[in-house]
Amino acid sequence: MGFPDRIERTVEIAHPPAAVWAAITTPEGLGAWFGDEAMIDLRPGGAARMSFTGGFTTAMRVERVEEPTVFGFTWPMNGLPEDDPRRTYVEFTLEPVETGTRLTVVETGFAQLPDETYRSEYDSHVKGWASELGELVDYLDAA
Repeated sequence: MGFPDRIERTVEIAHPPAAVWAAITTPEGLGAWFGDEAMIDLRPGGAARMSFTGGFTTAMRVERVEEPTVFGFTWPMNGLPEDDPRRTYVEFTLEPVETGTRLTVVETGFAQLPDETYRSEYDSHVKGWASELGELVDYLDAA
């Protein structure tokens, strides 16, 4: 399959890494910019859940926690049966910079999708990360 398997976005945020870390790893932070309500057990193997407007809820699994620089989780993909074990992996990497924090988000695992759902799912996540990272910056700026 010749499809891209990776989405990568980097944004510089004018806030210290501790503030960005709290925004991406706490229920209060995640529920304010990424979803409408969140729950997270912040340890490898821990469960997480986010609810969104319209009643959509997604279950996630915490895979990597290296405070205050790396946070990773897996989550299911739309277009697959609910019991399908395939997931994408999302990893946030925080790097202190003179102006605040450089945040890089990488999501991988799209190549495992069937051809009929790949393009819509991949494109949706490309657009989604651009929007969500803007919401993260807005949330931090308003704090």
